Amino acid sequence: MLKYCFSLCIAVLALVSCACAKLNLFQQPSRAEFALGTVCNVTLFDQAREEVYRDIFGHIREIENRMSVNLPQTDVMRINAAAGYAPVPVNNDVFAVIERAVYFAELSGGAFDPTVGPLVSLWGISGDYPRVPSQEEIDAVLPLVNWRNIELNPEERTVFLKIPGMALDLGAIAKGYAADEAAGIVKEARINQAIIDLGGDIVTSGIKKDKTKWKIGIQDPFNSRGVYIGIINVFEGAVVTSGVYERFFEEDGIRYHHLFSPSQGSPAAGNLLSVTVIANSAMDADALSTALFVLGYEKGNALIETLAGIDAVFVFEDKSIRVSPGADFFLTDDEYWIAVE
Repeated sequence: MLKYCFSLCIAVLALVSCACAKLNLFQQPSRAEFALGTVCNVTLFDQAREEVYRDIFGHIREIENRMSVNLPQTDVMRINAAAGYAPVPVNNDVFAVIERAVYFAELSGGAFDPTVGPLVSLWGISGDYPRVPSQEEIDAVLPLVNWRNIELNPEERTVFLKIPGMALDLGAIAKGYAADEAAGIVKEARINQAIIDLGGDIVTSGIKKDKTKWKIGIQDPFNSRGVYIGIINVFEGAVVTSGVYERFFEEDGIRYHHLFSPSQGSPAAGNLLSVTVIANSAMDADALSTALFVLGYEKGNALIETLAGIDAVFVFEDKSIRVSPGADFFLTDDEYWIAVE
């Protein structure tokens, strides 16, 4: 028996408190549209002008039209079609995102790998007909998954996948880039406070009027959307979660999630349910949340310790939580507990 679940926007829930304590995010002027395969919510807390919303969502769709693997003739799809045959000239932003993806692939030892496209297609977790492929099928595509076979030419602004059949999938970094770009438009418009939530990739922009931190809730992996287990407090920055509950299917009582181990060719095994990363950049937090989940807590935490300005919250199957020292996290659900090293 096959059971399939695809949740569009459940990684984290943005919560806002103000001086009056009764005003929340959903009473503010806001706009929600479907893009990048998810529900994108933008809330401008002052000067919520129509043209700013239009500019933000227009730019998000431009990014989607260049980086999606679900639309024809995007830059990424052209790169994939030319794999093994020819370099492909791309837009500046596409080149920059792929370049950053390669950086995080190297940093994580391949735990994050933008060439997972063949595995994503093989398992079909984001499609209508997900399935568990045979080990033979997995073994056949694994040689195609290797970020080292991406060739970047900054002078010509081209991207070349060296082996036929290779395929980029920027789903674990492009949404974060779009969130950062949306925050840039907010600042250019001189809007003082805003929250951008692109399916759980959250960026808080500006300082709240009462000078307190923004409150971002971490989703309960065992519960319905909007139920959170704790709150991360941030002044300004990005909060991004990768979790097993975001996209998955079940077959014969086993759940298969979308966070692949590039080396194994299957959903990353371990005892983690989610990893939330706090950083200045949503693009960086997006890539790192996937990398840390695949690495697992021990290796992931060791990586975090080498990175300035990056913190993380790890949620485990036994409902324990481990928090890096710089994260301002407050537990709200007494079924969970903070583990002490």
